[in-house]
Amino acid sequence: METTLSINLIAVNPQVRSGRPYLIGTTITVADVAIAKVFHRLEPEEIAENYRLTLPQVYAALAYYYEHKAEIDASIQERRKLAAEMKKKRLGSRHKPLFG
Repeated sequence: METTLSINLIAVNPQVRSGRPYLIGTTITVADVAIAKVFHRLEPEEIAENYRLTLPQVYAALAYYYEHKAEIDASIQERRKLAAEMKKKRLGSRHKPLFG
């Protein structure tokens, strides 16, 4: 008889982190872990240390990321685009531009 096991470390809730998948008990999203691994080229041990996560949490996030890569990559790109637009418009800035 085969038993299917599940590691319940990832949650998705429309009311938490804007519906982005996150590690239960933290404010860290799967995308945060993926960015640390893929873009910053950190090792899982470094990610765990930097984000104060356990290795099982890091590996669960990475497994979830690779299982949903296209969707999470699109979300990362959309958030980067939004951040660039906000920076260009200086939204959220408390200071007036020095020149202009």
